[in-house]
Amino acid sequence: MGIVAKAEAELLRAGLFDKDSDYGGATAHAVMELLKVFADQGHSGSSAYITLGIFDKLAKQQTLTPITDDPSEWNDVSEMSGYPFWQNNRDSRFFSRDGGKNWYNVEDSNDKLDGARE
Repeated sequence: MGIVAKAEAELLRAGLFDKDSDYGGATAHAVMELLKVFADQGHSGSSAYITLGIFDKLAKQQTLTPITDDPSEWNDVSEMSGYPFWQNNRDSRFFSRDGGKNWYNVEDSNDKLDGARE
């Protein structure tokens, strides 16, 4: 059984095509569409994992290279926040209190303070 048939069977088993599932079954159809494209690309084991890793990051709107202190990467949101504050344009999870010289990721469980740098 190929990847597309296996995926469809799993989605059916999970009830994700059902009208009462998330988005009325549209999610399962979207996944199947992506899987068909992926399957048509004819990846080997290694190229599949590399492709999936890159796709996963880009689909989550994450960066492929590290965040930098380049001012063009930072959006000044000080007016909205009421104090000096910047958000990264390449990955919106990153914030800075000094214009991008130092930053932190809001998803970082360490709750890093000023001066933190991912």
